[in-house]
Amino acid sequence: MGGGNDSVVSGAKVSIRPGVSVLSVLRYLNYRPWFALAEFVDNAIQSATERRAELLAQEPGYRLQVSITIDSSLPGKIIIRDNAGGIPSAAFPRAFRPAVMPPERSGLSEFGMGMKSAASWFAARWQVRTKAIGEIFERTVNFDIAHIVRDEIEELHVAERTAAKSDHYTEIVLEDLFHVPVGRSLGKIKEHLADIYRVFIRDGSLELKFGNDVLRYDEPPVLFAPYYKTPDQGARVWKRPINFEFGDDLKVHGFAALRDPGNYSKSGFSLFRRGRLIEGSGEDGYRPQLLYGTAGSSSYARLRLFGELHLEGFEVSHTKDGFRWDENEEPFLELLKEHLDSEDCPLLRQCEHFRSLASKKDRSNAASQALDRTSEVLESALSDALESLSEKLSVETTSERLVPQTPLAARELFVSFRGERWKVHIELSDDASEADWLSISDRQKGEDGADEVDIRLAMNHPFMIAFAQTDTDMVEALLRVAAAIAIGEKLARRSGVRNAGTVRRNVNELLREALATP
Repeated sequence: MGGGNDSVVSGAKVSIRPGVSVLSVLRYLNYRPWFALAEFVDNAIQSATERRAELLAQEPGYRLQVSITIDSSLPGKIIIRDNAGGIPSAAFPRAFRPAVMPPERSGLSEFGMGMKSAASWFAARWQVRTKAIGEIFERTVNFDIAHIVRDEIEELHVAERTAAKSDHYTEIVLEDLFHVPVGRSLGKIKEHLADIYRVFIRDGSLELKFGNDVLRYDEPPVLFAPYYKTPDQGARVWKRPINFEFGDDLKVHGFAALRDPGNYSKSGFSLFRRGRLIEGSGEDGYRPQLLYGTAGSSSYARLRLFGELHLEGFEVSHTKDGFRWDENEEPFLELLKEHLDSEDCPLLRQCEHFRSLASKKDRSNAASQALDRTSEVLESALSDALESLSEKLSVETTSERLVPQTPLAARELFVSFRGERWKVHIELSDDASEADWLSISDRQKGEDGADEVDIRLAMNHPFMIAFAQTDTDMVEALLRVAAAIAIGEKLARRSGVRNAGTVRRNVNELLREALATP
């Protein structure tokens, strides 16, 4: 992706009017590095698309190749090279002027700001060297932002060299970087770029290199399992096409599916426009609350639901990292939800109710983090708590009704055990006077002849405040643990265990004094 140059033959100029001062503020745009780099890839794809007939006529097996090289050693340097059609002489008058839109806006280059804004965001100095297919000159333009703004320069010198008519390429060099990608961010850039251009990588029209690596997109594994309601009727692939439209020529097509194994960081939809991803790359999947619950929750949709959706007729931000929804996002989501839970392929219901073992890697990560944090708390607080508990007397489970409260939620149910009926009352309390995490009452043979068990979980307890206030899954998990402790205590009493309430009393004390810290 370069060409053999002959001699310098001229010194033309190119206008960068109007408003050259805008170049100095572009470094403060809210870019992420992968979307800034994507601007250069977009331009290469657009150039290759526009000049495709000429490129194929000259090279029958032509495929677009783009390479990105980053030198992270200060002051930093980035080089982007491509073998696209180059910037033709006719395009020079607008190619380097800020906010001058191209005549053809149906492709990936539509705002007239991509290369200028991304280059000026990254670097204090940058250079473009390009050779258009079918022309006989290679042209080079240098930008020094501080110099341009200070001297109010409105025209830049264009160095021209003769070159072979068949050559075609563009090389952009960014130097003195404001934003130097280092360490883990380099890996994130690779991941996001592979996601953003997956359509072009997948169909073989683009080879995208990052350093020495050719980027590839790995297709997520899709759940193959029976419907949770009919586990004996055979497995199926949990993936379905999505296709709908609504008003003003707005159209959506693509697919939705369930991951297997689930992965909280890799779930979410990827939203595309014109084949290029706009939202939902890497770990930043599009996860609207209507489908996925509140941010930070551990809903099963957040574990499994993903997909690719191609949106037609929608506008995007000028940095092409988000859609301009206006009032269209809500109807879009409502229609999408209908498709996701249709009777022929109820993805949301399967997602909510189907259970399988998470990957060993995810389980290992979760176990390690939980163990580290819990060990830290135990080590710092357990000794004092044990000393206090050792001095307390044993206690028996009360047979008195719990003091009535107005609960947040309550449920009464009946169970049978060895010919006896148990009436179990469960409530979630928010009463400020409730000091214990778990309270129970065990009364034998109530008015209707059934054993009565009251189970009360205090939602305003420090332990619940730290770990499970509004996350339904966490509240459910802890409520099940609390119910197990309560029923276990009743069974212990039936077996003749004296002072069976001591264990629960100790649990309450430990959760309040030693284990409530997140």
